Amino acid sequence: MNVAMKTTTYDEAIHRSGRAWMAVAIAMILGVPLAISLYFGVWPPIGKLVAALLPTIMIFWPIAVVEVITFTPMLGSGGTYLGFVTGNLSNLKVPAAISAMQSAGVEPSTKEGEIVSTLAIGASSLVTNAVLLAGVLLMSYLTPVLESPALRPAFANLLPALFGALGVVFISRNWKLSIAPLALMIGLFIAIPTAPVGILIPAGAIVSIGVARLLYKRRLV
Repeated sequence: MNVAMKTTTYDEAIHRSGRAWMAVAIAMILGVPLAISLYFGVWPPIGKLVAALLPTIMIFWPIAVVEVITFTPMLGSGGTYLGFVTGNLSNLKVPAAISAMQSAGVEPSTKEGEIVSTLAIGASSLVTNAVLLAGVLLMSYLTPVLESPALRPAFANLLPALFGALGVVFISRNWKLSIAPLALMIGLFIAIPTAPVGILIPAGAIVSIGVARLLYKRRLV
């Protein structure tokens, strides 16, 4: 008697493992302060805790939702789970994944792109941990060098330089799609220099998607 064996697909395995590790990561993140509070019997006052959390929730919760919607098509399922568990997406994981896909000649939202993205994010996480470990062990020796006046301007402009280089690549592919979001962001920065990221990212994403759809329907891109 032949019994049909159910084959687990790649997507099913990724989602099952990703959800499990996300739950483990959340439990570990929340478990450390909970364990400290239980052990020492010290709990933060509810009023002060809520007052401290409200500004964070207003800024970072919208960013979290927008990042999931924005980054998932680029990173794929595996890259998204791994990236959100390890963190530092905008500064490190997304640029690493995009650069790896460009070097491999694959496109986002494809099976090949998802595999390359996941491998790149995994490699960047391992390298980051190795650099952090080396930095902790050599901190006393590296601090005078890193804080020197000669290197300070470079570290202050590291993130703009990174995203500027990536931006040139994407803008050069289809400059028509970049005009509206660039104009919007420049206008917002000039009009409201202190605008929170929680407003800038959703505004840029909505305008980019809307203009891209309009240009596509008019066969301009």
